[in-house]
Formats: sequence, structure tokens, C-alpha cells
Amino acid sequence: MRYLRLYADHAGESHFEDVTVDLRPVEYVPGKPLIDLSSAQTAAGVLFGRVSAGWWGDAHPSPRRQLVVTLAGEADMTASDGEVRRLSPGIACLIEDTTGKGHSTQVVGAGDWSVVVVALA
Repeated sequence: MRYLRLYADHAGESHFEDVTVDLRPVEYVPGKPLIDLSSAQTAAGVLFGRVSAGWWGDAHPSPRRQLVVTLAGEADMTASDGEVRRLSPGIACLIEDTTGKGHSTQVVGAGDWSVVVVALA
């Protein structure tokens, strides 16, 4: 399993990275077959959001460390190094560029961008 990571380097430049999640078999439901799970991360809260079609946020650092999972619609996120990634349904992006130049985000297409945001500790 993979997710997208957006982070700021020591010079404040933001970059994307593809991260592979290590999964291991766990008895999650007692007495039932094992399922593959990653290790847990501590979350501060879960939010659901909708961003209107055409919305654009110019360069900004993330207000917090957060995992954003796209449910519907699409958005283009641009790192300060110029790389663009499209966040479409099913894409999870760990946003950690809380300092530095940040990134910009543009909702693309005719529909709104619906997301689940997991605010991380």
C-alpha cells in the first residue's frame, strides 16, 4: 500500500515523496482471520470537508500535520519545487510542509473536492 507525502526540506522547499506502508498480519477482530495492518499513528481529530469547484489557494504551508484522503472530485497540489500531483478519489496525501514556502492547491474539474482530513498529533 502506498500514500503520497508532501514535506518541507531544511531550506523550506516543499517536495512530494511516494511512501510505501509496511503492513503485517494482525488479529484485529478476535477469532476471525488475520488482516494486514500498518502501525497506528496518533490522531488529534477527524474532519470531513468539501471544497468548491474552481477553488484555488496560492502558496501556503499546511496549518497542521494532516492526512488528506480524497473521496470525490479532484485537486492539483503543487509543491514549491514545481512538481504537481493530482489528488483523485482514493488518494491519501500526508501533508507535513508546516514550515517553509508551502504548496498551492487548485480544485479541478466541474465538481467539488470532498475529503476526509485526519489531523495528526
